[in-house]
Amino acid sequence: MKSDAVHRVLENELAQARHRRGGVPEVLDVGGGSGVWAVPLAVAGCSVTVVDPSPNALATLQRRAADAGVGDRVSAVQGDTDALRSAAPSGGADLVLGHGLLEYVDDVTVSLRELVGAAAVGGAVSVLVTNRYAAVLGRALTGKVSEALRLFNDPDGRVGGPSGETVRRRFDTELLRRMLDDSGLAVELIQGQGVVSDLVPGSVLEATPGAWDALEGLETAAAAHPPLRDIATRLHALARVSGGHTTQ
Repeated sequence: MKSDAVHRVLENELAQARHRRGGVPEVLDVGGGSGVWAVPLAVAGCSVTVVDPSPNALATLQRRAADAGVGDRVSAVQGDTDALRSAAPSGGADLVLGHGLLEYVDDVTVSLRELVGAAAVGGAVSVLVTNRYAAVLGRALTGKVSEALRLFNDPDGRVGGPSGETVRRRFDTELLRRMLDDSGLAVELIQGQGVVSDLVPGSVLEATPGAWDALEGLETAAAAHPPLRDIATRLHALARVSGGHTTQ
């Protein structure tokens, strides 16, 4: 796996899952598509089930898993959050991923309830979402100031108008925390991914000795610290499932 802040948090969570389970961690990747997260997790020794509505993405997932030598550790299930009850391992998953999912679903509350219901008691739900304020800054920095203003003012963090956007909503830190709290999860961490690295041109880094290492250190330091965290390209949350949750 990579070594950014999100991957390090997941590695730590899976190490805890191995200790709890005493065996192979069970991961459920919802909307995992072609396996960007699933295949590296399988390479790291996890058993991963990917639920995604796209048959083409799942076919790519299976090819990538086979090429990586982990085809036996990756299962593909065509469906959306309605399929989680049947796709989740017995007793629930140690880790449920909803990365790049909540921006597109019809109902965030319902989808989060399904993610929680698919996790084992004591397991974790990892959510990665697009940050509305980063989208505002990104448009402003490229001269699309009117579009940035519309996005800032829209309650769902959308541009609006004939933009062709497929995203239904973007999140900020406060909204993400509130949605997770309301779902009954205990939020342990909210951090940024792409806090500064998405703002620095590669040409600048290439021309400056030691810049790549310094950028990695800065990215790690800034990931969990507001206000830098709150302008990251993506927001990542890890939340714990307490006892007594149900899949009703």
